[in-house]
Amino acid sequence: MGCPKKVAVFLTLFAFVAACQLSLAETPASDWDSFVNRFVEEYFVAHPHFAVRAGRHEFDGKLPDWSRAGLEKEAERLGANRKRALQFDPAKLDGRQRFERDYVIAVIDRDLFWLKSARWSYKNPMAYAGALDPNVYVTRAYAPLEARMRAYIRYAKAVPRALEQIRNNLRTPLPRTYVDVGKTVFGGLATYYADDVPKVFAAVRDVRLQKGFQAANAQAMRAMKGLQQWFEAQRAQTTDDFALGPELFLQMLRDTEGVEVTIERLERIGRQDLNRNLRALRLACARFAAQRTIPECIAAIQADKPNNGAVSGARQQLPELKRFLLSKGLVTIPGTEEAEVAESPPYQRWNPAYIDIPGAFEKGLPAVYYVAPPDRSWSKAEREAYIPSNATLLFISVHEVWPGHFLQRLHAKRSQSKLGPLFVSYGFSEGWAHYAEELMWEVGLGEGDPKLHIGQLLDALRRDVRFLSALGLHARGMTVHESERMFRELAYQDPGNARQQAARGTFDPAYLNYTLGKLMIQKLREEWTAWRGGRQAWRAFHDRFLSYGGPPIPLVRKAMLGPDAGSPL
Repeated sequence: MGCPKKVAVFLTLFAFVAACQLSLAETPASDWDSFVNRFVEEYFVAHPHFAVRAGRHEFDGKLPDWSRAGLEKEAERLGANRKRALQFDPAKLDGRQRFERDYVIAVIDRDLFWLKSARWSYKNPMAYAGALDPNVYVTRAYAPLEARMRAYIRYAKAVPRALEQIRNNLRTPLPRTYVDVGKTVFGGLATYYADDVPKVFAAVRDVRLQKGFQAANAQAMRAMKGLQQWFEAQRAQTTDDFALGPELFLQMLRDTEGVEVTIERLERIGRQDLNRNLRALRLACARFAAQRTIPECIAAIQADKPNNGAVSGARQQLPELKRFLLSKGLVTIPGTEEAEVAESPPYQRWNPAYIDIPGAFEKGLPAVYYVAPPDRSWSKAEREAYIPSNATLLFISVHEVWPGHFLQRLHAKRSQSKLGPLFVSYGFSEGWAHYAEELMWEVGLGEGDPKLHIGQLLDALRRDVRFLSALGLHARGMTVHESERMFRELAYQDPGNARQQAARGTFDPAYLNYTLGKLMIQKLREEWTAWRGGRQAWRAFHDRFLSYGGPPIPLVRKAMLGPDAGSPL
């Protein structure tokens, strides 16, 4: 009578071993969609701020675990998911699933690079800035104000512990530019807590809730001011040790954007695009003001400012840009969503302009296109110079809204893949938005007005110098001062912008992706449309390109041109 029990135990053990062998060797293709769902849900748990921005408000008020143990756990989770994805045999997946397999691996490789290879959480205060942004609770009307206030209180209560983890993680001495941006971002958040947040929630009449808010907000504000002061205290021992180095810089491109390239090749293509745009600038200035030097020509363009400021000017531009886009039939505009325009909150003013777009799970909420005023600590001349001209502002609006980031996200929300609306690579996002600027000029925005062309070219030159600065700062020994001079002399930036752009290159080495992504899209467009009618196929190309969501561009290239697609550059 004992034998059957032994047989049962043996069969159970056999089944367990067989299952383990299957998981290590090959996972059934039918499990792929379940794996993607599980990957996304686990990602939300590990990155609750990401989930909230996507519109999953059961994660409201939560912040990631930034303890050293928490960071190590996240690296292990990502590594395990990478191994799991590789166990799926591409030959047994359909086309969408094969693409998603590459997409998932790309997302993991990107995160692992910053977490393990670059060790960004231990070096760079900007690794935390996005997750600490409370704007979603304050300005995004996804729920009644009282419900958002409760979410903000939970967030504010979580802030002190998060900031303690940040201070424990950051290894000193820090680069000077990191201290500066840390003070700006975290000091700006403290100001935002004090000045802006209470005004928004003042309309809530629940006395007990208001008391809870005041206590939690004051605690968060004290902690944030303490971190600001901590950054200020680091100023006495700052360094210039920010460079990734050439090997890690190339690994960054490989792991985060899927681009295999040499430093020499990068430098060559960056110089080529810079020189192309400088030649175009000389021609445009000759048409606009033949008797003036290039700096005098640009000064005349920059003097033409929006009458009532950049925010008002951008509001007037958006309807005009949309009408022009529709008239040219360049790309499908899915849906009826629109973007609003507002002044940037204090903690985001290190960036001249950006757009906050509701996440994939939000319904009926507007995007907000933020424009930053100049820093009040600058001189009057620097503040006036910082305000964009009408021509420059027009192409900032193209970049952020029509047909830039905003339109790209409208398409991404409608992607066939669950990954498309959520995970957008830097090169895809900024590459598309920068590509859109030149595209709009190519198809006749401004009817050939050289003033507007100069505005577009100044934006392009700024991105070209970002490209060369990222390369120089992180792989060629360039100093911040040398980068700043290059922004002034080759991109014709005013002192405030030049200083800001050079500093950004130290803590945002991937900001070369604006030009890198643009060049990859232009090359792909040329090759894909060559056999489909050339320019007549641009709309089809744009719709197809945007349909993938936002993976690294080499993945889209392979999907559109086939496995033998060749180099993206």
